[in-house]
This record gives sequence, structure tokens and C-alpha cells, in this order.
Amino acid sequence: MGVPGEATRAGYDRVAEAYATQFFEELRDKPLDRALLGCLAEQVPDKLPVADVGCGPGHVTRYLHELGLRTLGVDLSPRMVELARELTPEVTFQVGSMLALDADDSAWGGITAFYSIIHLTAEELPRAFAEFHRVLAPGGLLLLAFHISPPPDIETDGGVAHLDELLGQPVSLDFHFLDPADIRSRLEHAGLPVEANVERLPSDGTEAQTRRAYLIARKPAAGTKS
Repeated sequence: MGVPGEATRAGYDRVAEAYATQFFEELRDKPLDRALLGCLAEQVPDKLPVADVGCGPGHVTRYLHELGLRTLGVDLSPRMVELARELTPEVTFQVGSMLALDADDSAWGGITAFYSIIHLTAEELPRAFAEFHRVLAPGGLLLLAFHISPPPDIETDGGVAHLDELLGQPVSLDFHFLDPADIRSRLEHAGLPVEANVERLPSDGTEAQTRRAYLIARKPAAGTKS
């Protein structure tokens, strides 16, 4: 058995430059994404830092920084982290896994994870969500984005699409298409009740033609029941 996440790390190291070129400015054309990020930004407790987990080249991290938040980016791919540091040097970026976050308990006021849990297996999701709960401060928010259904030209097996090529590079990547009801149940089991569930169809342009979901969950404040 290979090291968990090794294929994902290697794949994104290979495509990092092409990925940054294609997606670094994508938020300009995604008003819903910007609105949801703004919603999170308004509610971060006690001016605590917000972590962008699975940050890639750091475009979401940068946007949060521009909203006035203390931000940091975390990604499994060392090359993605290098690019993120070059593109937004005023923000801290570090290599890390959402399965074992390098943060103290209750250290973060918010977490964003845009299209990063799609590379986790069903068995790994509870571990990641438990980590999110651990590092969030009471009242802290989590904003997840993930794909629900695949593009018409992509075949799946049990809701998983395996790609051997991405952005012109050889990879071995599994993309999991997720059921919002299942993710909501898993989050709530981890002690992160969901407050909002938004779904949308793909927009025109270059983005993958998938149906997408956004979930906002909150770690209950101290003294309240989850």
C-alpha cells in the first residue's frame, strides 16, 4: 500500500504551473464564490486566522487576505506551495495534510477547503472532518466546496473518476463526486452543524462542467450543544 496522498501530491506537483496559469484569477468570474467567502469573512470570531486547506497556488487565500483577514494556506503539494509563496509573498503558505493539520486545538477562526476533499476516500473524510473540528475555535466556520456530478465526458466508477492525464501532464488522480447530504451528515457527526447548503450548475467558460455544492458549517460556541 502506498503512502496516503502520495499520488495526489505527485500529480499536483506536476501540474502546478499549468494549474496556476489557468485558475489563479478565476474568482474574478465567480461572484457566488466571492459572496460566500465574504459571508465567512464577516463572521470569523476574535480576529483569529483563517486557513485555506488545499490552497493550490493560493488564489482563495489571497482573496481572503484582501478582505482583511489573517490568512494562511496549506497544501499537500510542495510545488503548489512554492508557487503560492511567489504569487502572494505577504501570506504564509505551508506544506501539510488535512488529515494531520499542523495547528493547535482551537487555533483557527475559519477554514476554507475549495475542491480539496474531492481527493479523499470515504474512509479518510471522517479523519479530515475531525481535524477541522479540532483546529477550529468555538464559533469558527468551515466553508467547503466540492463537485457533485461529473462532466458529461468523464466516466466514473462508484462516483470516482480516475485521471491519468491532467493539464497535459501524466498523473494518477482520483476525483470523488460527493453527495451533499452525505457530507452534511458526516460534518454533523464530527460536531460541525451545517448552516447553509448552496448548489449551482457549471458556469460558462473554462471551468469543469460539473454541478457543485458549497456547505457552511460552524463549530458550536462553548457551552452549546453540537
